[in-house]
Amino acid sequence: MQYEKTDIVMLLLDHLEAMVAYWDKNEACQFANNAYLQWFGRTREQMAGITLGQLLGPELYRKNSPYRLAAYAGRTQVFERALTTPQGKIRHSLATYTPHVVDGDVQGIFVHVADVTPLKLLESELREAKERAERLATHDFLTGLPNRVLLSDRIEQALVLSKRSQSLIAGATLDLDGFKQINDSLGHAAGDNLLVEVAGRIRRSLRDLDTVTRLGGDEFFLLFPAIDDRDQLEGLSTRILDAVRAPMELSGTTLRPSCSIGVAIASDWRITPEMLMEASDRALYKAKALGKNRFAIAQLPLAA
Repeated sequence: MQYEKTDIVMLLLDHLEAMVAYWDKNEACQFANNAYLQWFGRTREQMAGITLGQLLGPELYRKNSPYRLAAYAGRTQVFERALTTPQGKIRHSLATYTPHVVDGDVQGIFVHVADVTPLKLLESELREAKERAERLATHDFLTGLPNRVLLSDRIEQALVLSKRSQSLIAGATLDLDGFKQINDSLGHAAGDNLLVEVAGRIRRSLRDLDTVTRLGGDEFFLLFPAIDDRDQLEGLSTRILDAVRAPMELSGTTLRPSCSIGVAIASDWRITPEMLMEASDRALYKAKALGKNRFAIAQLPLAA
């Protein structure tokens, strides 16, 4: 079968998934390919003579106005927009409005609209994957708490805050009492459930500006910026102890977990994150030596 050149051109245009059209200076359609049937539910014949406003509807026509007016003023426009098909699907498009200029006057605009939905979906998936990877790198996989990667940065921020507010800063190392026995008797899955529950109890006991971090195993680090005095710190520590030892059901057994907390309090903002954590570790050993299920507070010496 032989085709005329114009027939071949029409076949090519009608087999494009992109919408191709020409709109005259009165914004009336003089040509459109059959892609408009999928996007707007209109055949080429139904597109003839229709205006841009009639095709797009009031809302989309208004949103397109800056690009439409610029194109009719002689400036090529390339922009993204979301369109709803007659089937109710959202399709993301990349539209190009190219002015048709004759002897310096704009006679109309050539319109090309390509479907970029797959690219948008891929972009969204890549962004979500990046966010998941970043979260996995900075948060504990089991409890969702910040991990060691974030801890030094959080302490540095807390030091700046405490210096600005002329308040104390404190760090606490928390360790569950008898966790190994629970793991051995009830299994690792039960141990993981216990850690998740305890992490939630600790988090709910803290102030909004405090941070709880899981260091690993059953060990947590709590950061208390902007502490007013030792009494406030003792109140926070008592609240955490009470929250942790509330009864809970685990593998058909009622447990009353407990913890020991070592707290280091400092008024010198020249300390380092390492100094704060080491001092809280030493206070934790003291709390355990005193019988566990309690807290011990140590005053951090001034930085050199």
